[in-house]
Amino acid sequence: MLSKKISNITPSYTIGISTKITELKKQGIDIINLSIGEPDFFTPKKAKEEGIKAIHDNKTKYDAASGLKNLKKVIQEKLEMENNISYDLDEIVISSGAKHAITNTLIAFLDPGDEVIIPKPYWVSYSEMVKLLDGVPIFVDTDRQNDFKITASDLEKTISPKTKLLFITNPSNPTGAVYQKKELMSIVDICYENNVHIIADEIYEKICYTNNFVSIASLSEKAKEITITINGLSKSAAMTGWRIGYSACKKEIATAIATIQGHLVSHPSTISQWAAYGALTLCKNEMEEMVKIYKNRRDKVILELSKVSNLSFIKPQGAFYIFIDISKLKNKIQYKNSFSIEFSNKLLDKYKVAVVPGIAFGMDDYIRISYACNINDVIEGINRLNKFIEDLNS
Repeated sequence: MLSKKISNITPSYTIGISTKITELKKQGIDIINLSIGEPDFFTPKKAKEEGIKAIHDNKTKYDAASGLKNLKKVIQEKLEMENNISYDLDEIVISSGAKHAITNTLIAFLDPGDEVIIPKPYWVSYSEMVKLLDGVPIFVDTDRQNDFKITASDLEKTISPKTKLLFITNPSNPTGAVYQKKELMSIVDICYENNVHIIADEIYEKICYTNNFVSIASLSEKAKEITITINGLSKSAAMTGWRIGYSACKKEIATAIATIQGHLVSHPSTISQWAAYGALTLCKNEMEEMVKIYKNRRDKVILELSKVSNLSFIKPQGAFYIFIDISKLKNKIQYKNSFSIEFSNKLLDKYKVAVVPGIAFGMDDYIRISYACNINDVIEGINRLNKFIEDLNS
């Protein structure tokens, strides 16, 4: 009775790992969880207070489908001041998380059979979202020497008459790579020439350890014309459970997105929107402090991982993940379908460390660890990973 498309969808690897960790913890087993893609900080106090105030002020009625005007104004100001992009209020749509903003965009663009280019490695849900909307994900292999960032040459070889969209995740999940201005400009040129729009997923934008983060839409008027900027508060303000994201794009696309959202969910929780308003207007210092802590953790994790034999990794310039190459250990483990899944399962079952297998991101010779958790836990997890590798080699 279920639709055929459901049978073509791969269950979320990360949710599967979380479920297994929960079951093990219920049994009283100590697990070092390096799989989580969620800040270990709590939502800043003043953001929570704005949410509480909204409840007491009875700001709990229906509002505009595209989001609260007050929140859209501060997002508008943020985009102009921090990203050098000017949008009208009706070009901004508040959604129930960045994932929802991406889904709205895909619905607005895709007809059955339309192609969406997804560079590898990719965030786990991109391909499944595209398939759910009857689109065709087109995966592009990228070069490790370029930190797995897609190039103009890669793009030219992949674009077809059916190509509608390109995903660019910047900074990247899972690698933490950050695109440079020159790299993005050449990508924009090719997309513009071929009438391909860019979904610029910039959810990790604030968690960037370089001083040269560039939003794609800021590059030029033609870049802005073909770019749908996706962002939100989940990562930057530790507001994962509040579910507030947004898209910003030219009016024609934004109107379509708002119409879609109006029919499907109306609008995000008004209470969450007021909390997001508080985060953007009152919590800048707290957000900057989180980034300082992430950077400090990153430096310590890199130092510890560098001591582990038979591993290599991409040095992250943003986000809070490290993508680790485990291919030198491939002949040490027997596996049927997926090397990274078997590796991750053994690491969890015997050494009680949870990581995400690289196959979740389209690359089976890797695992991803997160340092969005207590640094002592991360270092202990790396020590256990080192012990696992030593045992494999003995």
